[in-house]
Amino acid sequence: MIALVYRGPAAVKGCPEAVAELLAASRWGFDVRYVGPDGEGKLSEKALSKAVLYAQPGGGSLSHGYKHMRRHRDAIREFVSSGGRYLGFCLGGYLAGATPGFALLPGDTDQYIASSHAELDTEDDALIDITWRGEERRVYFQDGPYFHVRKGAEVDVLATYANGRIAALVTEFGGGRVGVVGPHPEATDDWYTDAGLLSERKAGKVVARARQLGLDLVDTVMAR
Repeated sequence: MIALVYRGPAAVKGCPEAVAELLAASRWGFDVRYVGPDGEGKLSEKALSKAVLYAQPGGGSLSHGYKHMRRHRDAIREFVSSGGRYLGFCLGGYLAGATPGFALLPGDTDQYIASSHAELDTEDDALIDITWRGEERRVYFQDGPYFHVRKGAEVDVLATYANGRIAALVTEFGGGRVGVVGPHPEATDDWYTDAGLLSERKAGKVVARARQLGLDLVDTVMAR
């Protein structure tokens, strides 16, 4: 099964690689390939037609990311609607929204740190506590989104922030499924240590626990 990971100007160096590593570590046996300007091939309808999953990693601002991704909006929507899976991490989560974005969610996204009673108010690298399937987990965070959904919409909420906003969810879109997460469960040890958030010893433990959340997201979006 082919899984495509975007790599190009709408992503930050290290983010596509971390997502690819997460997918390769999953139980699905993916053949992981990079697509986009810095990938092994183009992001196109033809490439998507051969894949079961497309992942949009973290990047810079939403406006900058969408500037580069809007040309692919229709192709990505058609891919998911026809049965494909979409995974969005941080900016990839923002891009799953509608203002602007691919409009893959029954609702939209917004900046978590600007939400009421958010415990963080910085766009810098940080640690954040989320509740994932009832258990508290500490993960890497860098100005990620929260997700708000229309009343009555059917979504599987995997995680919430401390103020109750949705931090991760999986939902259906046409014949496919969409999984999005605001924080970075795919973050590797160096993300924590380079940002001065944790020592090498502590980073290893946090990464191992966070990685399980990322794998749960992959499993849930792939499930039927």
